[in-house]
Amino acid sequence: MRLRYVLPILVASALAFAYASPLPSHSYVPVRRHAVRDTIGSSLEVKLGEDVKFSLHVTNSSSKRVELRFPSGQTHDLVVLDAQGREVWRWSRGRLFTQAMQNKVLGTSDTLTFTETWRPEHGGTYTAVASLLSQNYPTQKRTEFSLPARTVSLR
Repeated sequence: MRLRYVLPILVASALAFAYASPLPSHSYVPVRRHAVRDTIGSSLEVKLGEDVKFSLHVTNSSSKRVELRFPSGQTHDLVVLDAQGREVWRWSRGRLFTQAMQNKVLGTSDTLTFTETWRPEHGGTYTAVASLLSQNYPTQKRTEFSLPARTVSLR
């Protein structure tokens, strides 16, 4: 009758000892990698004219290559906001993108440039917001610019 109580106590003690012991030396411990986020630089260039031309430059300034991962075919986006912060134009609106993941590799000192064009309807003060939609190195740049009021010519 006493054996009936001793056996469960022995099993419980063995389990408690097994879970309380330190992990074996061959267990998996993830290796922490150095953060490379500071090695990706970006800039946004705006050229004014009849059309407004935007160029988002993304540069790898590290001594190692960097792989940018994108969750879809859309690698970037560009938005123009008016002086009140309302969206006036979005490059990706109405566009379709593949739903396949993609990668782009930037070697040391390589620059990836995305250039888009917008035809404004009115003059005014605007803010361009360009975004790199990378999963591992997302970045966003803002630049303000002004356009003169346009005169409409009747022909």
